[in-house]
Amino acid sequence: MHQSGIDLPRLHVPGRGLWIKGPKVVRDLEGLPPLLARSGPLELRLATTKKQIRKVQRLRYDVFYQRGDAIPNAYQASLRRDTCPFDRVCDHLFVVDTSRPGPLHKEQVVGTTRLLRSDMAADHDGFYSESEFLLEPLFERHADKRFLEIGRSCVHPDFRSRRVIDLLWQGIGRYAAHHGSDVLIGCSSLKGTRSEMLAMPLSYIFHHAACPADWQVAATPARAARMDWLDKGSFDPRQALASLPPLIKAYVRMGSTFATEAAVDHQFGTTDLFTVMPLAAVNLRYLAQFGPALAQVA
Repeated sequence: MHQSGIDLPRLHVPGRGLWIKGPKVVRDLEGLPPLLARSGPLELRLATTKKQIRKVQRLRYDVFYQRGDAIPNAYQASLRRDTCPFDRVCDHLFVVDTSRPGPLHKEQVVGTTRLLRSDMAADHDGFYSESEFLLEPLFERHADKRFLEIGRSCVHPDFRSRRVIDLLWQGIGRYAAHHGSDVLIGCSSLKGTRSEMLAMPLSYIFHHAACPADWQVAATPARAARMDWLDKGSFDPRQALASLPPLIKAYVRMGSTFATEAAVDHQFGTTDLFTVMPLAAVNLRYLAQFGPALAQVA
C-alpha cells in the first residue's frame, strides 16, 4: 500500500558529530527496487520521495506548459510545476541523465510517465481518464481484468531518442508484470481542440484502429468530439498513419485500439483518444521493448 509521512533513519557523519535526516519516503514500491534499469548514463527509477515527484512535475511543466499549449492555473504557475491531485496516488517512473547535472549539480530528469493501478484507483478517486471518458461500463464488462493507467508521459526535447522511450517502456512492462496488470489504458493526445482540423488522424483511428465493441467507451458529454470526419475510402491510410504523433503511432503498431469518440481537453489544448492495450495482445515485434519480465507474461 502507499504510505506517506515515513521518515528514513537519520544518518551519522563520522568525525563531525552530525546527524543528517534522510529523505522523506512517500512511496512503498511493494517489492520493486527504486532503480529499475540503466542505459549508458541514463537511469530509470521509480519515485519514492516528494522531492523526486517535484522534479517530475517540473519536467512536465516545462514540456506541457512552457513548450506546449497547456494553460497553468495560478498555483501551478507560481510553483512552475505541473501539480495534479492524482500525483499523490500514482507511482511515477522517471529517467535521469547522470552525465548532465542540472542547477547545483543535480541530476536532470529527462523523461517520465505516471502509473495508476486498479486497486489504487478504487481506494481513491478512480482513474484520471474518468474525467474525460465514461469507464464504468468497461470495468463492468471486464471485471476479471486488472487495469493499469498510463498518463502524464513526456520526454525533454533534447532526449527524444529511442533510448529514453525504450527505458520508459521497460519500466512500464516490469511494473505491469510485477503487479499482475492485464490491460494498459490511458488518454493519448492530438494537438488541437477543433476535431474538424484533425480530420485525417481522427478518421484513421476511427476506421483502422477502433476498439472492439466490448472495449468501447463514450466520452463525457461536455468533452465529446466527433472522429469520423472522412469516409474510409477517401484518404490514404498509410499517409494518415504517418501523420500521427510518434506516441500514438507506436501504440497502433503495438496493437493498441482506441475508442471511437474523442474528448477535448481545453487546459492542455488537446483532443484525447481513450487507448486500450490488453497485454496479451501486444504485437510480438514490439514486446521486447517491455523487457523480459512482461515477455514471460504476455
